Amino acid sequence: MEFNFAETNEAFIAGFDSGRSDYERMNGTISDGIPPCIVTNKILEDFLLAGLLDLRTHTENYTSHQKDLISRWYQSGVEKQEPNQSIALDELLEKNGIQIN
Repeated sequence: MEFNFAETNEAFIAGFDSGRSDYERMNGTISDGIPPCIVTNKILEDFLLAGLLDLRTHTENYTSHQKDLISRWYQSGVEKQEPNQSIALDELLEKNGIQIN
């Protein structure tokens, strides 16, 4: 088996560029420095779920760029809320002695 290092190098560069683009879309440009908290797709999905369930969130360690993105995901969850689901969740949590502040 023979490797084509030119193609491997191109694939590596393309992957790196894609990863950097994703990182900068969520966290701001690298030249602005590395923020204390890193936003990932998982973090954004958590904020979407929090909006869907009408849960309070904390964003004090995020940059303004990150907060803007997070608020859009949270708001998207709020817009998808179904009141009956929230009531059912509240009842289930209460039944199990779980309080959400």
